[in-house]
Amino acid sequence: MLKTFNPPEMVQPASRYAQGVEVGPNARWLYVSGQIGVAPDGSAAQGLEAQFEQTFANIGTVLAAAGMGKTDIVKLTVFVTEPGAETLGVYRRTRDKWMGGHMAAATYLVVSGLARADFLVEIEAVAAAN
Repeated sequence: MLKTFNPPEMVQPASRYAQGVEVGPNARWLYVSGQIGVAPDGSAAQGLEAQFEQTFANIGTVLAAAGMGKTDIVKLTVFVTEPGAETLGVYRRTRDKWMGGHMAAATYLVVSGLARADFLVEIEAVAAAN
């Protein structure tokens, strides 16, 4: 149902994402609010990688509640508070492991802060399924 586009006439993605994603007709859409690295008990995961892992787990929980899965993700918007190649590398490794080869459109932003100082990561997702 999802068709990805990385046209050869333009620069290719620096990592595993798509320049565009087309959703077929009559799809159900799900907009997942920004998820953070907080466990069900309310505790914030410690460290960047742990927060990415928990954030993706939280997205997975919302998708499952809607009868969807990670292969239904159309777009990710990622907000991080720590600039630099190391943070980007941790994100890419964690995303690629969790997504299991699925590609979505993506935007990655470095921001000055999130809702709490101990939140390092927030990720929004858009999904579509028939």
